[in-house]
Amino acid sequence: MSYASSGHAQSAQEKGLAIAKERKLRDKGWGDSTGNMSMILRNAQGEEVERKMHLKSLELVDDGDKGLTIFDQPLDVKGTVFLNFTHAIEPDDQWMYLPKLSKVKRIRSRNKSGPFMGSEFAFEDMSSFEIEKYKFKYLRDETFEGQASFVLEQEPTDENSGYSKQIVWVDKKHYRVLKIEFYDRKGSLLKELVNYEFTLYLDKFWRPLRTEMFNEQNGKSTELITHELNFNTGLSDNDFNKGTLKNVR
Repeated sequence: MSYASSGHAQSAQEKGLAIAKERKLRDKGWGDSTGNMSMILRNAQGEEVERKMHLKSLELVDDGDKGLTIFDQPLDVKGTVFLNFTHAIEPDDQWMYLPKLSKVKRIRSRNKSGPFMGSEFAFEDMSSFEIEKYKFKYLRDETFEGQASFVLEQEPTDENSGYSKQIVWVDKKHYRVLKIEFYDRKGSLLKELVNYEFTLYLDKFWRPLRTEMFNEQNGKSTELITHELNFNTGLSDNDFNKGTLKNVR
């Protein structure tokens, strides 16, 4: 892809937006997926708690994606369900079904920066990547883990975001996100996410089998490990219904 635009030199904002659009375009058309994952929570002393869960995802053409996360183990979280409707412009819709209370709880927009299930991921980190959620700026080229990369700044447009900005490393060959630095509202580095073990599905879609989010401020980390991932499983809108969260398995 060429970043030269006719008649004038490209600004850092234009180049950043062009790279982000290409990143989004490269991941278009996957349809739906199901998967099994582990979430490993580590405290600052390195002690671990492992959770097992399965996920369902649905790609929407004219809006953000829909996602369902169902916790299977251990017993204290079993049956907990998280439903996420990402929107490009409007605030995301998110709900949690809590089996101990037998209650569906809506996650308010102002609470999106809170921790997801006690992990180092925030509720807003669980949403799909949408161009309209950010203002972009190209910063520089850099090699990360041996891969030539673009480095971009993306600034959330949502006033309820817990982040002032994110710095993103995107590899030049496949436009995969290799690393993200998250800065808090005061502008200090809060967290760092790194994606590992990228695997190609359907000859087109890259997915990391391992993702680690490290909190620079408290020393805790959360690792997501994908054990199985399947595409084109026949999911539809009906599988993502807040009214039936109590019955999701």
